[in-house]
Amino acid sequence: MTRQASADLTGRVTADVVRLEAMRWWHVEDAARLEGELFGVAAAWSAETFWSELARPETRWYVAALRGEDLVGYAGLMTVPAPSGRTAEADVQTVAVAPSARGAGLGRQLLGALLTRAESCGAATVTLEVRSDNEAALALYRSAGFTSIAVRRGYYADPVAPADAVVMQRRGPATPTTPTTGTTETTGTTGGGAS
Repeated sequence: MTRQASADLTGRVTADVVRLEAMRWWHVEDAARLEGELFGVAAAWSAETFWSELARPETRWYVAALRGEDLVGYAGLMTVPAPSGRTAEADVQTVAVAPSARGAGLGRQLLGALLTRAESCGAATVTLEVRSDNEAALALYRSAGFTSIAVRRGYYADPVAPADAVVMQRRGPATPTTPTTGTTETTGTTGGGAS
């Protein structure tokens, strides 16, 4: 669990606990709403897209981050089963953290959950795409052992803020490291607009 300190109206410091659990149907509307806030209506996944992803549990896994009953983040992974004699592969579909939950390591925690799941599925590699202008996400992924393997020019065709996608890949065990310098874990990767 991630703990984030905040001050209440009296100035006392309280602790907000964020817990991770498997994303379920009752999280979909909140996830779609947060998606729109974070990635813009044109690029955001719809509720139908989330439903479609959750309907494929044999190859998809999504995790919800909740503060109380409020969804403050989510992340998703696609796994590709291994053909005979080969290892499985995984692809990070999305990582998203609400602005109110940033800076407390939640992005790192969500990514760690995805990497642990990939490892449990036997994935030897994990791949993702991230906006080239998302420095915080790039730093997070590098700290978790991802390296850049390609650039997809013009991948994010947002009319206001177009950007290339950096394709990153990670091989091996699944635990992200804590960086020695402070970074904000605001992340976003692939999948229809989870940028």
